[in-house]
Amino acid sequence: MKIYEIAVRKPISTLLIFVGVLLFGLYSYQKLARDLYPEMEFPFITVFTYYQGANAADIENTITKNLENALNTTPDLKQLTSRSQDNFSMVFLEFDWGTNLDEASNTVRDALARVQKSLPEGVDQPLIFKFNANMIPVLEYSVTAKESFDALPEIVEDVLVNPLNRVNGIGAINVSGGAKRAIQVDVDPQRLEAYRLTVEQVGMAISKENRNMPAGIVELGTSAVPLRVEAEFRASEELDSVVVGSFKGHQIFLCDVARVNDSLASQQLVVKRGGQRSVKMSIQKQSGGNTVTIVRDIVKELETLKANLPKDVQIEQLFNSAEFIESSLNSLGRTVMYAGLFVILVILFFLGRWRATFIIIITIPVSLIVAFSYLYLSGNTINIISLSSLSIAIGMVVDDAIVVLENITSQLERGSSPREAAIYGTNEVGLAVVATTLTVIAVFLPLTMLEGMSGIMFRPLGHIVSIVITVSTISALTLTPMLSSQLLRARRKEQLRRANRVQRAIGRMLGGLDNLYARVLTWTAHHRFITLGAASLIFVASLFLFPMIKTEFMPQSDNSRIQVKLTLPPGVSSAYTGELAEQVERMIKEENPEVKVIVLSYGAAGSDDLLAAFRGMKSNMVDMDIDLVKPGERTRSHVEISDAIRRSLGQLTEFDRFQVIAGGAQGGSQGAAKIEVQLIGHDLEETARYAELLAEKMRAIEGTRDVEVKNDPPQMQYNVRFDRSKLAAAGLNSSTAAAYVRNRINGLSASKYREAGSEYDIIVRYDQAHRASLEALNDITLYSSTGQPIKLSEVAQVSEFYAAPSIQHINRKRVMYVNSGIYRASLSTVVDQIWEAVNELDMPSSIAVSMGGTAKDQGETNSDMGQLLLLVLALVYIVMASQFESFKEPFIIMLSLPFAFTGVIVALMITGTKLNLISMIGGIMLVGIVVKNGIVLVDYTNLLRERGYSTFRAVVEGGKSRLRPVLMTALTTILGMLPLALSSGEGSEMWRPMGVAVIGGLTFSTFLTLIVVPAVYTMFASRGILSHRKKHRRAVVRAAKQQQA
Repeated sequence: MKIYEIAVRKPISTLLIFVGVLLFGLYSYQKLARDLYPEMEFPFITVFTYYQGANAADIENTITKNLENALNTTPDLKQLTSRSQDNFSMVFLEFDWGTNLDEASNTVRDALARVQKSLPEGVDQPLIFKFNANMIPVLEYSVTAKESFDALPEIVEDVLVNPLNRVNGIGAINVSGGAKRAIQVDVDPQRLEAYRLTVEQVGMAISKENRNMPAGIVELGTSAVPLRVEAEFRASEELDSVVVGSFKGHQIFLCDVARVNDSLASQQLVVKRGGQRSVKMSIQKQSGGNTVTIVRDIVKELETLKANLPKDVQIEQLFNSAEFIESSLNSLGRTVMYAGLFVILVILFFLGRWRATFIIIITIPVSLIVAFSYLYLSGNTINIISLSSLSIAIGMVVDDAIVVLENITSQLERGSSPREAAIYGTNEVGLAVVATTLTVIAVFLPLTMLEGMSGIMFRPLGHIVSIVITVSTISALTLTPMLSSQLLRARRKEQLRRANRVQRAIGRMLGGLDNLYARVLTWTAHHRFITLGAASLIFVASLFLFPMIKTEFMPQSDNSRIQVKLTLPPGVSSAYTGELAEQVERMIKEENPEVKVIVLSYGAAGSDDLLAAFRGMKSNMVDMDIDLVKPGERTRSHVEISDAIRRSLGQLTEFDRFQVIAGGAQGGSQGAAKIEVQLIGHDLEETARYAELLAEKMRAIEGTRDVEVKNDPPQMQYNVRFDRSKLAAAGLNSSTAAAYVRNRINGLSASKYREAGSEYDIIVRYDQAHRASLEALNDITLYSSTGQPIKLSEVAQVSEFYAAPSIQHINRKRVMYVNSGIYRASLSTVVDQIWEAVNELDMPSSIAVSMGGTAKDQGETNSDMGQLLLLVLALVYIVMASQFESFKEPFIIMLSLPFAFTGVIVALMITGTKLNLISMIGGIMLVGIVVKNGIVLVDYTNLLRERGYSTFRAVVEGGKSRLRPVLMTALTTILGMLPLALSSGEGSEMWRPMGVAVIGGLTFSTFLTLIVVPAVYTMFASRGILSHRKKHRRAVVRAAKQQQA
């Protein structure tokens, strides 16, 4: 007994099984987290090392090279890059996708332990970072204050950060901007020398006086009481009374040689909003957390915490990922709803029966809801990938049910009982239904094998569509015949006559369409060579349009964010940088009313601000995060606004260079495309010269934006070069002398001042007047081994020199990057023109050139897509050859595929859509969708020939009989994709190219499939008949000759 017979004979069991599936799906839906993208673990590890006071060359030679040599042997390492800049070393390890990063991190940690001893003294412990999607903040706030600003970082930490950390789902909270409290001990070197004291002695005295110590146990009778000596400072004023030495029998107090300032440490990174200095609070979520729920809980908790803030403290939301997520998911939800509505209308139009429409429509929720069960069991989330997968599948899930129900209806009209019609009707098309499902699975299942970013994006698509289509087939072979046997009845002629005008008009129109198609097939079957010739010409003509289509890697979404990066000449002060930044902020606001808020940051990153360090912030750099009003509230796109800002900045002469990034640094796939040209050469001056020449040529290429050489010009530095013989005469070595200089300029961390549970550094160094000029540096006092004071100028030469502020490596070789954005241009065309520019420069052999960024990603993806297409074609052919037990008939069906690609090309041309990863996936999807129509036609034609029909009659009658199912399945898929192609909600730009590609390809191929496949079938069948007749005649002739003999 077959599955559909069991379903028809056991309707209650069948119904309850599907009810159970629905209930579990609904339960899963309630439990699922909501996020923008699937959880990603990018194959990158970063090693971050902080060395205060070292320049880029020192960082490169003493830290970066050692780390690179130790890390280069890490297993599965794909690429090793690094950036050495003042105070920082960052080594980036890129692994193959799928690498276990926990194991890789352990290997990196072991390598760092081995190399730790070879690093200079004073270097902070190298830190290891694994980057994943959870490190991108889900919420960002700006906190400003007037009277309370000096204490703002502490206020934010105590009043906001600590309570928020208790909110379930928060991973980390990063606070940047604002100076932290520090106890500054500014010593007067002349007084120190007069009292024969040193900075080190002062620091030691402070350290010894600021200690709590356990002193043992005091036994009092039967009790043992701990004894503790408390000598830590209870107020910063106590530092003034610390005895730091004695001179001629008199005690020397700290206040005699220094001024104690309980104030803010010198602020390196400044954050401002609306012209006010502020603190930026970035909140990250835990892995697997529900972004929407977590953000909602944080916002609710913040409303409560605001009451505990001082009155002058204002907090404003800068970025809320949940808003974009909810907007995108709601937009996709509406897309799915509209797609379902269109599918219902198509079915009702063709079948004209409410009950039949209901039977088919029930397949949609049954099939789609299984996707939620899969997401829940596999630990995934509801995101734009999973919802888009449902939108893609919704037009296909009813295809099998349509074919089955249409055949059951035909059996009913022929006089069969509902039960017999359900069983026999399903039996006739059951094999074709399974075959078409297998072809679709053969297309989508290979998507689960994609690697890299493509795999992250489309692996869920492959799983979800494969599962949904499989369930829809099971439903079509069980639930559909069961419901048909219970609900459908044959319509008598009287009922047909009583049908309303609309139904009769639709019936006449469809009947006329059937007859017209039969006449077309008759003509086509007798003029098959003309038909195939015309179709071939159409396909060849479309190939000439292909070079006119622009290309890109991923479509760009309007997320209402823009990032502006400004770079001033090296060596300018942070204060001057801030003044210019505020002028630019006012200009942008005045000229662009769409701007909602601007947060600007300038200055160098501190050791505790890793986000700023990753962005490479320096004292001459400005970073602006611009938040725009929502797309529906403005007439210009974020790209057009970016261009307007770019034009305005181009008129300013104060900046060495600037960059405007539509989508912002955290745009991800929503951000703009970037081309990265890598010039690899050891000589930085030579490489920089050719990099500038290449940048000039790239700026002349149409479509490039923000072309920049990622290389800061040399900046002035002071260099202290010791005379070793003079040092030796004084009983010193270079290390000891360098430590003396460092302590007097950078400062000596003598101890920690503790108050209310917080710790603050006590920094001892020369006062500002004695460390602010070249003369002051020469006058620094060192001390010989016998304690005699020596001026720095006596044992060293302090000179000015220019050095590169940052040095970058790729695979342990020095590299310089020339970066460019792209706007309204074809990525492949721009890349080709860049290579032409490279060849024109005729660079020396000491410089190697390679391409990175989006261009590299596109090249790798195009290769993957080509291999995927070949695999899909092979699998689809295998499935069809197995069904038909023929090598010829699958070839006949697959001849319709070229016309699908013709439709894709025409659709992209008409709509102005670029060819990108999303539209390529749509083209590959068409392989499985298009052949379904051919399978239905050929399978039924074969059935008619087995019943004794001639080839021509089988082709005409089979085509006429299958026309409506083919049109219905095609229209349901096309209209199911239509909301995806026309959607204008947030995030819709992501999937629009796929909708355009599928609609264009399926529309074009459906009409040609209905003509070309029957023509080719007739041609092959005719040849087979002729061959059979020749064999028969030869056999007759041989038999006649044998009888005569």
